[in-house]
Amino acid sequence: MTTSTAVDERRTTLIRRACARPDGTSLFESVSAQLRQMVGFDGAGWAGTDPATLLPSGPVRCENVDVRHDRHSPWHRELLVSDVLLYRSLARAAQPAGTLYGFAEGHPARSPRYREFLQPQGYGDELRAVFRVGGATWGVVSLFRDHGRRPFSADDLDLVLAVAPVIGTALRTQALSAAPPAIRAGADGPGTALYDATGQLCSWDDQAQRWFLELAGPRWKSEGREQTAMAGVMAVLARAQAIAAGRERAPAAVRLRAPSGRWLIVHASCLRDSRGKPAHTAVVIEPAKASQMASIIIVAYGLTAREQQITQAVARGLSNVEIANQLHLSAHTVRDHLKATFAKVGVASRGELAAKLFADHYEPQLHARDADIVHTEF
Repeated sequence: MTTSTAVDERRTTLIRRACARPDGTSLFESVSAQLRQMVGFDGAGWAGTDPATLLPSGPVRCENVDVRHDRHSPWHRELLVSDVLLYRSLARAAQPAGTLYGFAEGHPARSPRYREFLQPQGYGDELRAVFRVGGATWGVVSLFRDHGRRPFSADDLDLVLAVAPVIGTALRTQALSAAPPAIRAGADGPGTALYDATGQLCSWDDQAQRWFLELAGPRWKSEGREQTAMAGVMAVLARAQAIAAGRERAPAAVRLRAPSGRWLIVHASCLRDSRGKPAHTAVVIEPAKASQMASIIIVAYGLTAREQQITQAVARGLSNVEIANQLHLSAHTVRDHLKATFAKVGVASRGELAAKLFADHYEPQLHARDADIVHTEF
């Protein structure tokens, strides 16, 4: 074993140990402390993401970063401002990380994010990475260095690329952990809130307050967009504005993991006034249904696209022959895919598979009147 290989393995082992934390908040704290010793940075922003939308689903951690230096919220900038090194670009790139100096060819001032956000805070370079596992992105990070320090090097970038899958795997595993609080029939309905064009909260109902309290604690209202626990809500607002501006077509919705373990889903839609001009944005927040959680659970187990198709067919009660006919496969191929799926999920039968994917991870929702495990799309 070469010296450099041994060093890489030791670093990966240290990051893996740092990832062994019970929740995403402590995971980011531990990993950041370890990575700071290896790479060296002066500020950072970490976020767990919903792999279906790339919006923050929790947790979010900021270190030596003040978003009040920017007239945009971080996710408004990500979705509505043309720039280099965007997370959604990295999520599709062959190399899921890069540096601002590298993408801007040594001229970071070409980037609006540098001019309007990094430079006013004294930062000179940014290293961004997405935590991608099996094609799904479970988190993102931005690391910042002060103006007086050298930009991030190729070695720094290689180190982050080496440990990113370890962090992504840990975040994926946490998506399957901790059962949510029980759903109370008739008491856990949706809440609605209205935000103005600047992202300021205007009004809300009692149910919205209940879910915001569970998501972000008693200071949810006063913190505004500086409240990291509300980052997912602010990101959905930005996505809705991007859709209204014709810049995005993806749904303005995200699944958020509250500290309680409950998954919530947030939808946003831009409203118009009597003249057809953009006005307030309506936000609806409620507990996620089993049908809305099935897809993230399936992806979290690392199933391939074909294995996901077959699993969804199993959930609909189709036999192997029926699945084979529907997907234009042989029954033998279907059996092989099911065998591989059983091994990944840790079950031995079709019934155990359905129970493991749905009942074990979101059983309370399966008893809700409108629960439906057939449809697994977001």
